Amino acid sequence: MARTAAGGAGGGKVKGARRPEVRLPALEPWDDGALEPDGDYDGLAFREADFAGQDGAGARFMDCGLTGCAFDETGLRHARVLDSVLTGIRGVGTDLAEATLRDVELVDARLGGTQLHGAVLERVVIRGGKIDYLNLRTAKLRDVVFESCVLVEPDFGDAVLERVEFTDCTLKGADFNGVTMKDVDLRGAAELDIARGVERLAGAVISMSQLLDLAPVLAAQLGIRVEG
Repeated sequence: MARTAAGGAGGGKVKGARRPEVRLPALEPWDDGALEPDGDYDGLAFREADFAGQDGAGARFMDCGLTGCAFDETGLRHARVLDSVLTGIRGVGTDLAEATLRDVELVDARLGGTQLHGAVLERVVIRGGKIDYLNLRTAKLRDVVFESCVLVEPDFGDAVLERVEFTDCTLKGADFNGVTMKDVDLRGAAELDIARGVERLAGAVISMSQLLDLAPVLAAQLGIRVEG
């Protein structure tokens, strides 16, 4: 199930993202030591598990809760994470390329160099935490909310964003080169720093103060020299 984010419609001009409504069942504790490629994990609670360097490519997580788990250099390419809540996970170099995340809440994550290129994110909330060098190149994001989090040099190159909201979050050095946007709401971003692709903001809505902040970058992109 999903609900539309309150206030996201922007006076009817911008369609708000539909947020996931994850209701986990009673979960069984995970007591195995390692992930398996193409593994099937249903209704499990993973707590403080260390999956560093493990290979779970193609695995499916359904109705799962993952709390305080480590994913350093974990291989999860083509994985599917469905109707699940991930809280306080951490890791560097996690490979989620071409993965599917649907009806997922990611809370207070501490991640660096996460590979999500070519991934599909649908009805996902990323709330709190900090993610450095997030690679979302060529990914498809629909009904995704970035809320109260810090994104350092996120790469959205050639991605497709539809009904995506940035609420009270910080974007530093964002790369929007080649991106396609529809109903993307950037007005709530606490900081909006775009390193590349400012000319690709068609389909997004920004505030007047953000427009003024971006004016020098927009002028440079258009070849306008501002003096005096």
